[in-house]
Amino acid sequence: MDDALILKYASPVPRYTSYPTAPHFSETVGQAEYQSWLDAIEPGEALSLYAHVPYCDRLCWFCACHTKQTLRYDPVTTYLNGLHREIAAIGGRVNGQAKVTALHLGGGSPTLLRPDDLIALRQAFNRHFQFSSDCEISVEMDPNDLDEARHDALAAIGMTRASFGVQDFDPVVQKAINRIQTYEQTRDAIEASRARGVRSVNCDVLYGLPYQSLSSLEATIDAVLSLAPDRVALFGYAHVPWMKKHQSMIPDESLPGIVERFAQMSRAAEMLVAAGYEAVGIDHFAKPGDSLAIASREGRLRRNFQGYTTDSAETLIGLGASSIGQFRQGYVQNMPATGEYLRQVEQSGLAAMRGYMLTPDDRLRSRVIAAIMCDFAFSFSRLRAEFPECAGTVIEEAKLFRARDVDGLTAIEDGFFRLTERGRPFARSVAAVFDAHLQSGRGRHSVAV
Repeated sequence: MDDALILKYASPVPRYTSYPTAPHFSETVGQAEYQSWLDAIEPGEALSLYAHVPYCDRLCWFCACHTKQTLRYDPVTTYLNGLHREIAAIGGRVNGQAKVTALHLGGGSPTLLRPDDLIALRQAFNRHFQFSSDCEISVEMDPNDLDEARHDALAAIGMTRASFGVQDFDPVVQKAINRIQTYEQTRDAIEASRARGVRSVNCDVLYGLPYQSLSSLEATIDAVLSLAPDRVALFGYAHVPWMKKHQSMIPDESLPGIVERFAQMSRAAEMLVAAGYEAVGIDHFAKPGDSLAIASREGRLRRNFQGYTTDSAETLIGLGASSIGQFRQGYVQNMPATGEYLRQVEQSGLAAMRGYMLTPDDRLRSRVIAAIMCDFAFSFSRLRAEFPECAGTVIEEAKLFRARDVDGLTAIEDGFFRLTERGRPFARSVAAVFDAHLQSGRGRHSVAV
């Protein structure tokens, strides 16, 4: 890939786990709208739940999540009391016949929770929601937190997918990002999960980290492959110290340049595909028999705030500080600050602070951007059928972009706007072409490669 081309399309753009993206949420959408959206959930509707645990016993310098370090468990206990209140309040508003098809525990570090608290959290969900028999229970795992009792508790709550943060196994890189985690720790944690019946394991790997080289990343990928995960998420490190102050602990000069980042991404992807994994979307890889790979081949891949998913539920309810929910009507986000979150749930059981009400144009563009991010293509005829009154605008934008695309990133064939093989690494940049909100100046983003 030509260096000039990489630099041309590396400008900062959103990751598009939603459209519009979170910087465009406002306080014009709040508790009242959230309550009405919860009340509108229909009998038998599929629900996805996300619960956020905003605590870690150490703070990794690379992390861009809403979390904080704590060396005491008392704040966690207080927070869990509030989370239980929110679960009860939302469960009381949601139609009792709605079925939860996916539950994701994220953070922060949900594996920081004590075993009895993990079990109590699942029991709280069971009291207030109805779960489908094949519900997927996924948990973000930090091997440094795990012991036999926690592994047993995770099995007791029915965890079906374990997602392990690896980042990089190189000791120099680990020291630079304050994430010391040996290969042996990771291997033992994965084996313990599998021994208790977990049928799917994901490993997160980062490129673009401080002091990371092509050879060190290759060694990490080799080590990850030896663990035989069912999925690998290959993310580019998002250096956003203006948003996450602790990232200033990472010296700018220690980071690889854009062209080197692209080389790291390309080499890691090449190794994963050579090992038999199928590329899924822009940054995931899965074994051919994994549900994510199957969904990608069948055109059923979806994208939400947790990334790529097979979850088909239209409604995602976010619980906990900073969590974002997605509804047919729009998005809603909880208070990020834990103290204010707890105050709100104590008063009303809900903690919504801002959101966004979707317009017809937003729904159209959301569909187009999701199709680019998931399938690298969208159909003109399907857009016209689903959005007869406004599809023409986006179709003309697609044709205009293709006419000006001197770099061969896209093609229009058989009524489809498609990204070429040359264009797929720049899917975020192409998706941004259809983002009507991007030029408003709200939000700063990480580089696109």
